[in-house]
Amino acid sequence: MAHSTAFENSNETQINTETDPAQDIAAARAVLQTEQIGLQTLSESLGDPFVDALNLIQAASGRVVVTGMGKSGHIGHKIAATMASTGQPAFFVHPGEASHGDLGMVQQDDVVIALSNSGETSELSDIIAYTRRYSIGLIGMTSGANSTLATSADVALVIPKSPEACSIGMAPTTSTTVMLALGDCLSVCLLDRKGFTAQDFKNFHPGGKLGQKLLKASDLMHTGAGMPLIHTDALMREALLEMTTKRFGVVGVIDDAGVLLGIITDGDLRRHMSKDLIDQKAGNVMTAGCITMNSNHIASEAVAIMNERKITTLFCVETGQNAPKPIGILHIHDCLQAGVV
Repeated sequence: MAHSTAFENSNETQINTETDPAQDIAAARAVLQTEQIGLQTLSESLGDPFVDALNLIQAASGRVVVTGMGKSGHIGHKIAATMASTGQPAFFVHPGEASHGDLGMVQQDDVVIALSNSGETSELSDIIAYTRRYSIGLIGMTSGANSTLATSADVALVIPKSPEACSIGMAPTTSTTVMLALGDCLSVCLLDRKGFTAQDFKNFHPGGKLGQKLLKASDLMHTGAGMPLIHTDALMREALLEMTTKRFGVVGVIDDAGVLLGIITDGDLRRHMSKDLIDQKAGNVMTAGCITMNSNHIASEAVAIMNERKITTLFCVETGQNAPKPIGILHIHDCLQAGVV
């Protein structure tokens, strides 16, 4: 019975049902303010070593190998993932596993980025020694300017010391936020140096919302016999049949060379309504110079154009053609069904 009472009393001391929302909000804002100061201090401290790190990575023909222990390791995972998704081959190696065989994953043409707030993480010793033995580029990310990691590295990215954001000043908070931000800086600057494009980004993100947003017009357009096209000298009876059969509500008008001269819409039919409409030539009824887009443009651009012009279809043309030849047609419903908005 005594044991039961002690257990109950122990539980009672661990549960605090009285909370002050205002105090919680104030504490959260204090965390953000502390981390914001840390980021500002980092920004002001950037200099030649940061550029040296970029040069070292860019000059290497291999991959970026990121490593770190504990919370630094979690940040390292994110840095490696960001680099890999933005055109810089990278992966994470756990320092403990490195000491038990995974050092074989690190090649001489690679660059290692080692993260340690103190710079004295013992688990990093083997991978540091390995890079020194085989002349593998080493970038140290640490707040210990005179630490083992900083003095051993080819490039030391010294993080300015800032207070951790927790009330006891010990839990990695500001330090990990600053490391993560510095990793983002490296990734984005490398992206810019490489001329990484939205299409490159799409190639690495084919699924999910990012993939939807970065779909190209060519991914969704209807091509070949699916395009509603008619020759400029064809009679409107043929044009009406083409419009009805292809179900786009429009028909493109082309010349002998296949150049898109204009477009016939429902509005054109109303404007030319007469008893001899079906015997007129398509070129006399069309609206010349219709709106088009290059097929390699992002589909979301097509949606924006269609919304702005209050139209539902766009002809896609060959890139770099002075006289545009249609190679596809895009309907706004195709975009919406694919999740492009």
